[in-house]
Amino acid sequence: MKTKLLASFFILFLHHIGLAQVSNRIQGQVLFDKTAATKVEVINSTSKTVILTDTDGKFAINIEINDVLVFVAKNHKIKEIKISVAVLNQGALKVTLSSKVEELKEVVVQSMPSIKLGKDAKWEQAKLDQYALEKNAKSLKNPGIYTGTIENGMNLMRIGGMIAKLFQKKNTDTEVKGPVLPFVEAAKTQIEPEFYTDTLQLQPEEIGKFLDFCNKDPKSKIIAEQQNVLSLQEFMSLKILHFKSK
Repeated sequence: MKTKLLASFFILFLHHIGLAQVSNRIQGQVLFDKTAATKVEVINSTSKTVILTDTDGKFAINIEINDVLVFVAKNHKIKEIKISVAVLNQGALKVTLSSKVEELKEVVVQSMPSIKLGKDAKWEQAKLDQYALEKNAKSLKNPGIYTGTIENGMNLMRIGGMIAKLFQKKNTDTEVKGPVLPFVEAAKTQIEPEFYTDTLQLQPEEIGKFLDFCNKDPKSKIIAEQQNVLSLQEFMSLKILHFKSK
């Protein structure tokens, strides 16, 4: 009795080994959303062979027991099937692929929102400037490259626009020049405080230091002698670049 049992076990063992060593050709079809998936790569990762599905999504490939089939298609999740006796007994394979969900990347808004200026244009303009400063502070910068901008500084484009408007403004009054004032006194009496705080982005306590800084430039005397508000503003708009970079 024991001899018969051993013989039967040995025969079953040999049959199993034979199945593992005999090559088979398996057929199947690849679907996506109940539609035939064409040109899907069907890869036998064990034997390193690759075939493509046809226009009906069908394929046929040589396999052995324990081989792994990998199904690869663009914008679809990779699917793997390990070949077993049970898989072979099923006959033709039906493989369904699922779509790959793309991860949303961070979107950085570069453009400044359009803010309509109301009746209080000065206050609204300050909001625009503040938004620009915050956006500039949050943006990535390469410390080794000078971009020509001053972080948390004034808006040079707006300064240029103000100067251009002053050039375009038609002056119908005859300019009467008075006595020549020293630069610091001329800057304090002839220039509106908002030019320092809103345009040059200076704190009130910085204005005196800034004017002393400008006064050290020999050109300040020539500017003061011109007795021209535009010349004063243009001169200080250039000097603020050096003052902020100290």
